[in-house]
Amino acid sequence: MRHFNTSGPVRPEHYQIPPLSRIALPQTVQLVQQSKYFVLHAPRQSGKTSVLAALRDELNQREFRAVYLDVEGARAPAGDPGQGMRVILKELSNRAREILEDDFPERHWRRALEEAGPFWALNETLGLWATASPMPLVVLMDEIDSLPRQMLLSVLSQLRAGYDRRPKHFPQSVILCGVRDVMDYPIDTGSSFNIVDRSLRLGDFSEAEVRDLVRQHTEETGQPFTDAAIHEVWAATGGQPWLVNALAREACFEEESGQDRSRPITRKEITAGRERLILRRPPHFRHIADRLKEERVRRVIDPIVAGWTRLHSVSDDDRRYLRDLGLTASNGDLEIANPIYREVIPRILASSAEERMRHDSTHYRRPDGGLDVSKLLAGFQDFFRENAEWWSRESAYRESAAQVLLLAYLHRVVNDGGQIAREYGVGPGRTDLRIAWQTNGGHQVFVIECKVRRSRDGLETLIEDGILQTAGYAAGCGAEEGHLVVFDQDPKRSWDEKIFCREARVRRKTDAAEWEIVEDGTEPGDRLISVWGM
Repeated sequence: MRHFNTSGPVRPEHYQIPPLSRIALPQTVQLVQQSKYFVLHAPRQSGKTSVLAALRDELNQREFRAVYLDVEGARAPAGDPGQGMRVILKELSNRAREILEDDFPERHWRRALEEAGPFWALNETLGLWATASPMPLVVLMDEIDSLPRQMLLSVLSQLRAGYDRRPKHFPQSVILCGVRDVMDYPIDTGSSFNIVDRSLRLGDFSEAEVRDLVRQHTEETGQPFTDAAIHEVWAATGGQPWLVNALAREACFEEESGQDRSRPITRKEITAGRERLILRRPPHFRHIADRLKEERVRRVIDPIVAGWTRLHSVSDDDRRYLRDLGLTASNGDLEIANPIYREVIPRILASSAEERMRHDSTHYRRPDGGLDVSKLLAGFQDFFRENAEWWSRESAYRESAAQVLLLAYLHRVVNDGGQIAREYGVGPGRTDLRIAWQTNGGHQVFVIECKVRRSRDGLETLIEDGILQTAGYAAGCGAEEGHLVVFDQDPKRSWDEKIFCREARVRRKTDAAEWEIVEDGTEPGDRLISVWGM
């Protein structure tokens, strides 16, 4: 039985979007025919290897001899360029023999390495092979940006050195594939890898492709997806290929109710699968955790998580880097790439703090099983006063440290009976949390809006804006309670000044969607917004 693929290239046993449908095939083949060297890049687990393998097979059915090789194995011997080049040349010879039944590289690479050395052996081997080949040679080199710096510079330099000898005495076309775009990678002082004609980015699945993928499951098993379920897959993942497959797999193969093929997959199964996936922390998310440790990633993600959406100081290079990694939107906007990542990233940042917290969630439960959010936030006020200083010192994410600590505190309680969804507000320094909680006879929805007070911000203006935003957010979510948390980051103000709790009554303006703060009277539809100073 076929299934959704969450590891490695696609195979016949996988539901799949035809790899070559994800690129502009005629234009790509034309680049090869025109003897162009070019880049194909995309975030991890986006289907790059599957596309390269399919493109290799397509080219081999035409007038080319195309060989694919994965150079990631040369990453390990970082301090030994000779051993690293040996790994690359051995991989080249194995692939040529297996796919093309051509043993020319096998017969020549050792001598080339011995005579030319590790910094010229690839150039020598490719040159000899292209000269002897009866058809133009095409090399598709995968995981190029995984190489250690010295090895990467060596490979790029050797390719550039043979470029003017193509196509008779060097590969007609070379396709470099990885997460990052190496088009402008410097290979020596004042000179970049400038022989690349263009850079192609493999995009995420479209909504139509998501529908096509789950339709294959329906055809295979008879189990349909409702329209709401398909839309939830698309909306939650933004079409990121691994996430799409992982979420559909959770719903159809991991959830007991989903394995009953007589039952359709509904939005409920997708939502439950999403939460299990996030809590399980698969390798895909652990890789994100590793990236979050990088300084250039922190420079972008930290203010985004903190809600500072106007990031004029972020460099173009850092923008491209985060986009290449797939952590921010592919359209260039400085926002987290998809809703699942928006939940995963703060949870990763909060994990070390969360491990230190011990909570009995029953302390915050009402007699009917409901959640007492006011009691929960009052408890956090005490916790924050005692722990904010050490957490601020420990966390590399200083801009978002307060919000992350709140999230960790909430998760220790809410995970026992509910879910937290994180949104990113439209105002600077604003983030929103929505808590869904199961009671004995139904469910509750709460919203918590966080705002950060800088030294120059007026407290009352900040609170007034926050109250109105919280009211609108709570009404839109159908929440029964709205809470505004104001973090004061001015070290000159004392805790006695920062810590407070008050309530404000808000009412819809006549014939308008906006809200206003009212001092007196009570009318149907009024809301109370609790304001918590930290």
